Amino acid sequence: MGITDLLCRALQQKSLDILNAMDLVSTTKALLQTLRDAGFDLLLANVQVVCTKYEINIPHMNASYKKATSRSCQQQGSVTVYQHYHYDIFNSTIDFQLEELNSRFSDETVELLVLSSTLEPKDNFKSFKVDAIYKLAKKFYPEDFNK
Repeated sequence: MGITDLLCRALQQKSLDILNAMDLVSTTKALLQTLRDAGFDLLLANVQVVCTKYEINIPHMNASYKKATSRSCQQQGSVTVYQHYHYDIFNSTIDFQLEELNSRFSDETVELLVLSSTLEPKDNFKSFKVDAIYKLAKKFYPEDFNK
C-alpha cells in the first residue's frame, strides 16, 4: 500500500510540523476512500496486463467462487471470483487501513492538534489566531476557563 507508506515516511520526519502532518493524514484518508470506491477495476486491468505479458493464467472473473471445502452443499449463495477479490480481499484490506488511520487520528484528535498548533511560538507566534484559541478553550477545555 504505497499511499500509507508515503504517510508513514512523512510522519517520521522530524522537521514536519503538525499542520502538514494532519493535512497528510486527511489526504491519505481521502485517497484510500477514493481507491476503495473506484480503484478496483483499474487495479484489475493492470493485473490483467501484467498477467498477459508474462503468460500467467487469469481466472475467469464471472466464474463461481468456491471455498475449498470440497462439499458443494456447504457453499452459501453464488459469489463470483470478481466479487470475492473485490469485496472480500480488496475492500477488506482498504477498510482495515482506514480503520487503523481513524483509530489513531480521529477527527476530534486532528482538530485538537490543528487548534493547538496556533499556540506555537515559532516565528513570533505567526500562526496565532484568537478564534482558534477560543474554539480550543471552549471545546476541549471548557471547565478550565470561565467567561
